[in-house]
Amino acid sequence: MKKTNLLIIDSDASIGQTVSKNLGGNAYTVVALAGEAAALAHLASHSLPDMALVSASLSGGSGIACAKAIKAIADIPIIFLADAADLKAIGAAIGMYAEDFIVKPLAYAELDLRIQIALARMPSFDNAGEPLLQVDERLSIDFAHNRALVAGRSIGLTPIEAALLRILARNAPRVVQNETLLARVWPSANAFEDTLRVHMHRLRRKLEADPRHPHYIRTERGVGYRFSLEPPRGD
Repeated sequence: MKKTNLLIIDSDASIGQTVSKNLGGNAYTVVALAGEAAALAHLASHSLPDMALVSASLSGGSGIACAKAIKAIADIPIIFLADAADLKAIGAAIGMYAEDFIVKPLAYAELDLRIQIALARMPSFDNAGEPLLQVDERLSIDFAHNRALVAGRSIGLTPIEAALLRILARNAPRVVQNETLLARVWPSANAFEDTLRVHMHRLRRKLEADPRHPHYIRTERGVGYRFSLEPPRGD
């Protein structure tokens, strides 16, 4: 059985050991870090975790800011570890930067259940488990630095473009519905399919050899988009 990889960001350095000991026996692998900077450095150089548990109260920083920074790098589901005093502050962040929260002291059976429910809502992450996704000889996507390497050239991606590519790559070669893309990338905004089309057009201009006949980002008319991980024919 594949273990669930957890990244815990909390000012208490011992929480990782406590969670490892009390949460689900051998079902989890836990990495515990203190603070946003350590978490972002870890994400830039290691495989993406299945879930991040972020303390709402971090020494010298905000758990909400940390969750926002994590989401800018990767579409990782996040659960806030909150004290009762944090609930008002994190209210607006639930749904935007985190999937759920649990109040300390932790009830581990409840935390286990909340983790499983949050993971069940998420798309498969298998195809974009590394900060650098090598699609083929022509295209690589560097999720850690929001850029694409296209035929030897480094091309910057906006946070929205990178977010769209992460979702598409993680679901490849399945079709991702327009509604899903809109909900994941613009959860708190009134974005419409016209907005999505504009960003997809810009992505194609950056990634495709011929944007009018795209290979990587395919449109399923009236449904959504899918990403091809196969090299272009004839290359």
